[in-house]
Amino acid sequence: MDTQQNTALTRALAEVPGPLPTRGVIHITIPHTDRFTIVGNHLAQHPDLSCTAVGIAVRIQSLPQGTEVGIKALAARCKEGEKRIAAALRELEAHGYLQRIRHRLPGKKVITRTVFCSQPAALLHPRPRPAAEARPQLAASAAVPVRMPARVPVPAPVPVRVPVPAPVPTAAPPPPPVPVPPPAPSAPLFERRVPPPTAPKAARRPLPRPSELTPELDRAATTFLSDLHRHAPQFTLSEDDVRRLVPGVAAWLERAARPDAIRRALTDDPPHPLRHPAKLLAHRLTELLPPAPPGVDDLAALAARPRIVVTPFQTCDDCDRAFRSPDPGHCRDCREARAAAYAQAAA
Repeated sequence: MDTQQNTALTRALAEVPGPLPTRGVIHITIPHTDRFTIVGNHLAQHPDLSCTAVGIAVRIQSLPQGTEVGIKALAARCKEGEKRIAAALRELEAHGYLQRIRHRLPGKKVITRTVFCSQPAALLHPRPRPAAEARPQLAASAAVPVRMPARVPVPAPVPVRVPVPAPVPTAAPPPPPVPVPPPAPSAPLFERRVPPPTAPKAARRPLPRPSELTPELDRAATTFLSDLHRHAPQFTLSEDDVRRLVPGVAAWLERAARPDAIRRALTDDPPHPLRHPAKLLAHRLTELLPPAPPGVDDLAALAARPRIVVTPFQTCDDCDRAFRSPDPGHCRDCREARAAAYAQAAA
């Protein structure tokens, strides 16, 4: 009896016209009169955007012009953290809803302008010309046929002498109109930053190889790859994959990398589901290759560098003041006071 029931929603459900569906969502649509934002279904039902990205896009679209929409500003308004908001902004930027432009002001100050488009697909296609512009205009010199009435006989007029006035000089005829060239097609308002699927992809970096693939390195790399599935079951490799990845593991071993460190770097945080473990291992072996260890000459040059000796702090035995000295004892003031007392006693 103490549970509060929403009777208003029940009454509104009873007023929904037509038969109600047996399952699925039932919409109760109430028209908005103020404080609303129009959001297209292309954004609300985008198949490639996450729900976080859709929510961040709706939040940005509802904010007034000039509001800060950076990562920290959105994190202060939303419950999501900065990492999720940054990932959502990257999704919106990849699909054309968001664009961040660096602009240099006259005072050599660089600012970042954030542009949000509520319907980016409309900017990728040219706008249709109005019907008034598309209608062809008649040329000025084109002759327009006019139907003249038939002539009616008129009696001859009586001649009358009229004084002829002096001729008045007429102005020169106006120059013919200069033809105006048609307007050039305007540049698209939105620059597509996502490459099309047919764009050529960059060539992959080759798998690292050791300076010399010795039998010891080959045996150690083969044993490492064959034993990898015991530590990470999803990294079960075929014999061909093992032979193909042996040079990359040998390059890591040649650079003094320990097997447990290599195993953590290759198998830590894999994607779910993992469809191609060999491709993931090849990518990580190439991109996460550690630097070569320093040689004997580099270590000798490092040892030959002059060392800076820092004099340690000491505490005075009389006044407990801190002073720098290689040996413990008294500070300068206490030494001077002691010297003056000894000189006075000797006198």
